[in-house]
Amino acid sequence: MWFLYACGSALFAGVTSILAKCGIKTTDSNVATAVRTVVVLIFSWLMVAIVGSGKEITSIGGRTMVFLILSGAATGASWLCYFRALQIGDINKVVPIDKSSTVLTILLALIFLHEGLTVPKALAVLVIAVGIGLMIEKKDVQGDRTEKKGWFLYACGSAFFASLTALLGKVGIAGVESNLGTAIRTGVVLVMAWLMVFVTGKQREVLKIPRKELIFICLSGIATGASWLCYYRALQMGPASVVAPVDKLSILVTTVFSYLVFGEKLKKREGFGLFLLTAGTVAMAVL
Repeated sequence: MWFLYACGSALFAGVTSILAKCGIKTTDSNVATAVRTVVVLIFSWLMVAIVGSGKEITSIGGRTMVFLILSGAATGASWLCYFRALQIGDINKVVPIDKSSTVLTILLALIFLHEGLTVPKALAVLVIAVGIGLMIEKKDVQGDRTEKKGWFLYACGSAFFASLTALLGKVGIAGVESNLGTAIRTGVVLVMAWLMVFVTGKQREVLKIPRKELIFICLSGIATGASWLCYYRALQMGPASVVAPVDKLSILVTTVFSYLVFGEKLKKREGFGLFLLTAGTVAMAVL
């Protein structure tokens, strides 16, 4: 069952990137992130109400709550970096770098969560790393050196914080109903996102979001909520070193839709990288 949840997480995460890209054409990325988080929070607590796990919040231990909060903070930082990178960069360049968090997540999970580092798993991780490396295209289509540096650094920040999210989330979700854990984490992300909006003085821009982009932002929030619910349920049931790479197969969904929606094509080198990324992930799942 954890494998099915991980696949569901990958599917919804892939759709999220496309919807989010459509929603931040003119809207500031921090403002869009804050609005999306409201949608995710409502979605998360609705699921908590459906499964009836809200009453369990008082029984969550202090250590578990700390890790849930830290995981939410890491997620918020990852989001802020990721959607800024999406706004100023090519989606087929940003997503592979963001997915490089897979390698770090796997290594951290194998080492610190003692999920068993074997030679076959090490080789699978290497294949994934090579695949990601091949997919990263540093040449910017607009030839703007400043813009290139901007999106690349934001994408790297997204990958770093995403790797921390999985590790902290795995520890924090232990003994907590997954929907409730997701809802608590989302609350932390909400605070971070809106704090960033007010710090940058862009709170008035919320009312200026074009209706079409607002719809896409809200839809991306729903997709994110669905992805999170699947992801943390999978983390609770399965090994983080395998759940994380399966979740990152969302890049397959993103690649297909980025071609259909934005006309962004992969070169042969990037296509081979995607193949290696997929093969390494499948190997991690079956080893």
